[in-house]
Amino acid sequence: MSTYTEDLRKVTTRRLAEMKQRGEKVSMLTAYDYSMASLIDQAGMDVILVGDSASNVMAGNITTLPMTLDQMIYHGVSVVKAVKRALVVVDMPFGSYQGNSKEAVASAIRIMKETGADCVKMEGGEEIRESIERILSAGIPVMGHLGLTPQSINKFGTYTVRAKEEAEAQKLIKDAHLLEEIGCFSIVLEKIPAKLAERVSTELSIPTIGIGAGNGTDGQVLVMHDMLGINKGFSPRFLRRYADLHTVITEAVQAYINDVKTRDFPNEKEQY
Repeated sequence: MSTYTEDLRKVTTRRLAEMKQRGEKVSMLTAYDYSMASLIDQAGMDVILVGDSASNVMAGNITTLPMTLDQMIYHGVSVVKAVKRALVVVDMPFGSYQGNSKEAVASAIRIMKETGADCVKMEGGEEIRESIERILSAGIPVMGHLGLTPQSINKFGTYTVRAKEEAEAQKLIKDAHLLEEIGCFSIVLEKIPAKLAERVSTELSIPTIGIGAGNGTDGQVLVMHDMLGINKGFSPRFLRRYADLHTVITEAVQAYINDVKTRDFPNEKEQY
């Protein structure tokens, strides 16, 4: 059993800042539905991300781009109903904030009002500054996201490690400081060199959450379907599988099929 369930106070943005100050790592995992969110929250997770990765693992899309605001709100509502302790972050989907700050704040307000989530997450730095500032001015906490930004996959054309070159690394550092200065409470750093992530984490006073960014960040996040071994086709270096639910579920379903075919299920005790 997790030792972290002993502290049943609601996790807030302020508590995340306190965790960084005392050197306690932040645990973060995705969830998209009521049942899994309930299990993850009860296990003692600090932050639950209603990720636009639902586009991949729930809807079967190749990229995150097809996710709509309505779909993200649907998943957000389902997760928030289950969560008692964790901080719930909802991804703002592609097209809901880029290039139009008025649309951005309207999108963020819809997410907060309709889901009851604690905050939103947005991908990008200087290029979305106006949208972030407008959302923050409405009193909505924002988690930033730098490095590999999946919503910009068509711009980059690859999911390879970002910021390996000096110019891109310097831009990331500059963007990280900018996000802190304008008021973001935390930043996800995705798929960047470990030394760069550690440097950024050291220079910032707000917590950083890494995915494929080494152990020098203030916390870690993974996609639930990946770390539980439900997906077999996705095996990046940074992924550690904590279970093999692909095999467990497949074998259970096959056993059910066999029991139905052989008339073993239901037996006399399993009927009225």
